[in-house]
Amino acid sequence: MAPPKVFLTGATGYIGGDAFYVLYNKHPDWSYTALVRSEERAKQLKDKFPNVSVVFGTLDSLDLLEEESKKADIIFHFADADHVPSAQAIVKGAVAHTADRPAWIIHTSGSGILGFEDTRAKTVGVEREKVWDDWDNVHELTVTMPDDALHRDVDKIILGAGEANSAVKTAIVAPPCINGTGRGAGHIVSQQIPTFAREVLKRKKGIVLGEGRNIWNWVHIHDLSEVYLALGEAAAAGGGNATWGKDGYYFAESGPFYWGDVQRAVSKVAYEKGYIPTAEIDTLGSYEEGLKVNPNYNLSYACGSNSRSKSIRARKLFGWAPKRPEQLLDLIPEIVETEARALGL
Repeated sequence: MAPPKVFLTGATGYIGGDAFYVLYNKHPDWSYTALVRSEERAKQLKDKFPNVSVVFGTLDSLDLLEEESKKADIIFHFADADHVPSAQAIVKGAVAHTADRPAWIIHTSGSGILGFEDTRAKTVGVEREKVWDDWDNVHELTVTMPDDALHRDVDKIILGAGEANSAVKTAIVAPPCINGTGRGAGHIVSQQIPTFAREVLKRKKGIVLGEGRNIWNWVHIHDLSEVYLALGEAAAAGGGNATWGKDGYYFAESGPFYWGDVQRAVSKVAYEKGYIPTAEIDTLGSYEEGLKVNPNYNLSYACGSNSRSKSIRARKLFGWAPKRPEQLLDLIPEIVETEARALGL
C-alpha cells in the first residue's frame, strides 16, 4: 500500500505547525504538500521539515486548493475556521474523489462555537451550566447547532460534503483554549491568553471581565496534536477506529477553568515582575467595555464567554488522554514573560 498523499493548510501556524511536527516525525514516509504564503515561510518550513513539498498561495487561491485536494488522500485544514471560500474549494476538490479512493478531510473548528448564548445576550463573566459532549449528544454539534454560532457556517460546509458524497469522509476537531509552546515552523504561541496578557501589559493595569465566572476548557498544544495524529493514522488505514461524518466531531480538553482565575493570575504575575505599576484590577462589566480594549480582537467573546466541552470521543476511540503535567495557571508566568519580551518591556 502506497504511503498517503497529505495536503495541509496552516502548516506554519500554531495548531497546524505542531500537528505537522508530530505527523512528519511519526510518519516520515508519507508524502506531504503544504500551502505556503511566501518564500520566507517556505524556507522556515523546509528548514525544519526538508521533505515537505510546498505550493504557493493563500486561502483565496481557490483553484489551487481545489487541485491539491483532488490529488491528496488526506487533507488537514488547519488554517482558518471561518474562511468559507477555502472550505468550499477544498470540498470541491474532495468530491472529485471516488469511493475506491476517498478523500479524508480533517478540519479544525473550535470550541468557541459553544459561546453563542453569551454573544446573543451580550454577557461577560457569567457562568452558564451547559456542558457539551462529543459522544452522547454529538448531534447537538453536527446537526442542531444554531447557524449563528461561531464557525458553524464552515462546519456545515465540511459536514455537508460527507453527507452528499460517499467518497468524502470528514472529521472536525474543535479545540478549546490552547496553551503551551508549539514545535512547528512559524507561529509557536497561542492566541487567547497571550492576547489578554498583552492587553494588560499595554494598558498597565489588570482586567477582569464581569465577575470572571465564565468557564472554558483548555488543552496543551502537544496533547492536541495527538488527536490529529490519531485521525491521520485512522484515515491512512481506511477509516480505522475513528468515526466520520455526523459522528466525526472531536473535542480535546484537559479540564475546565474559570477565566477570572486566569485574568487575575496574569495581572498578579505582571505586577510582581514589575511590568505594570499596580496590583489593582479594573472590572469591565459589559460586553461593550470588553470590545473597546482592542477593536481588532473581541476580548468579550474570547475571554468573557462560556465554552464548556467534554472530550469523550477521542478517549473512547483512540485511548487519547492529556499527558502534559502542567496545570493551566502554571503556564501564566511564561506567557506573561513572552508577551513582555514581544512588547520590548
